[in-house]
Amino acid sequence: MSCVFCQIVEGTNPGDILFHDSRVMVFRDIHPQAPVHLLIIPKKHISSVTRLTGEDENLLPHMMTTAIEIAKREGLWGKGFRLVINSGQQGGQLVPHLHLHLLGGKQLSGQLG
Repeated sequence: MSCVFCQIVEGTNPGDILFHDSRVMVFRDIHPQAPVHLLIIPKKHISSVTRLTGEDENLLPHMMTTAIEIAKREGLWGKGFRLVINSGQQGGQLVPHLHLHLLGGKQLSGQLG
């Protein structure tokens, strides 16, 4: 059985998909913590940032540049936004698939934990 994010990539679970290319997909978080709360995920299943290998060396930069382009499209450019990767249970990772949160659209708290 694949994880919920893999199911969105496969098209077997719906998602509000904003962008995809050969390596990543961007969709809206179903439990948003800000007016804009998007997830940038690799299409390849990688359970956590701690599971990246040498063959994935260009994946994180691609996820970051994708997030920046999407932030521009969502009207966050110049206003500010937050990019977050959680890792493991104590790090707040709820879905075991690497994902980058893009949050913005309001004044975000300085609290991170």
